[in-house]
Amino acid sequence: MTENPAEQAITSADKTFYQLRRDIVEGVVAAGSKLSEADLAGRYNVSRAVIREAISRLESCHLIERKANVGAKVVGLSEQGLTELYQVRESLEGMAARLAAINMTDEEIEKLQDLLSSHFKTVKTGETYYQEAGDVDFHYRIILGSKNQHLINLLVNGLYHLIRMYRVQLGMAGPRVTTAFDEHKHIVQAIANRDAELAEMLMRRHIQYTQRNLASKLTSN
Repeated sequence: MTENPAEQAITSADKTFYQLRRDIVEGVVAAGSKLSEADLAGRYNVSRAVIREAISRLESCHLIERKANVGAKVVGLSEQGLTELYQVRESLEGMAARLAAINMTDEEIEKLQDLLSSHFKTVKTGETYYQEAGDVDFHYRIILGSKNQHLINLLVNGLYHLIRMYRVQLGMAGPRVTTAFDEHKHIVQAIANRDAELAEMLMRRHIQYTQRNLASKLTSN
C-alpha cells in the first residue's frame, strides 16, 4: 500500500486535495497563512469550487482551521499545539506498536526490518532523517501493522499529516538522527520478539524524546 495518491487520483478535486495537502505539510504553503480561494485556484489551475472542496477536506486532517471574520488558514506550528498533538500521538502509537507486536505477520516484520536497513543509508550521512509519507515511513508501517481499523483511521486519516507537518518542517538533524534511528531499531526488535509491552513502552519513549527535540527547535526559531 504505497501512498502516491496524487498519481492514482481519478478526479481533479482529488489531485488538488493531495497536492495542497503535500504543500502544506512541506511548508510550500506556509504554516499560519491565510488561504485565498482565488489565489489557490490560480496556483493549481482549477476552479474555486475545487479549492473549496479541498479546503473542506483538509479541515478533517486538522491542517486547516476556520475563524470568524478571518476565513480559512493553515494551522500554525506552536509549542502548545505540539504538546497536545504528541500527547495523543504517544498514546495511540504506543497502542499501535503493542498491537503490531501481536498482529504483524513474520513477512511484514521482515519488510519493516528491511525498511530500517534502507533508512540507515540516510542516517550514515548524519545530516537529517527525513521519511517520505506512506509505506516508506516507519511509523506508518507500524500503524497499519496494528490491524486495528479504528486506530488506523484515527492516525492515518485524522492526525498523520499534521504530525508529519511538525516532523517535516522542524526536521531532525544532528545527534538526534542517530538516537532516533537506534530507537526505531529497538522498537522493531521488540515487535519481532512479540514483546507487546516492551514495544509500547519503547514507542512511547521514542515519541516523548521526539517531542522534546521538536519543542526545542520551536522555541529557538
